[in-house]
Amino acid sequence: MLPNLAAGKWELAAWTWETNTKLTLLVPGAYFSVDLFFRDPGDLVMWYVNFERPFQRTPIGIDTFDLMLDLVIEPDTSYRWKDEGEYTQARQLGIITDDEHHQVQQAREQVLALLDQRTGPFDERWRSWRREAHWQLPTLPVNATTWPTPAG
Repeated sequence: MLPNLAAGKWELAAWTWETNTKLTLLVPGAYFSVDLFFRDPGDLVMWYVNFERPFQRTPIGIDTFDLMLDLVIEPDTSYRWKDEGEYTQARQLGIITDDEHHQVQQAREQVLALLDQRTGPFDERWRSWRREAHWQLPTLPVNATTWPTPAG
């Protein structure tokens, strides 16, 4: 997959989320987002930290770019790093720049500090988050897979 990504040979495709309830927390300018996964009726399964480029708003939603590295955090706050080999390969292929690597290193420290302090996305109040029953499931606009990206 990574050589194709490095060569620009990839396509956006529609996909439907089908397991658990997922809440994504985004912080403007941050090189990470945090997904909280809940079982129905709402028990926290895990936090999943995606290290990624800061999101950008677009006319149809938001865009970001996954920087391969992830952190899986259990409800007891034990954690494990995921995809470090892919991250290293992406660095070698030039998908992740030196500047992005520096940003990811800082984001790693920031996330671990938030976790240690139980603040931000790791604050206890998020454990009890529930999707409102009257909320409709979101759908992508029909042109979501053909909308021009910031890169062209």
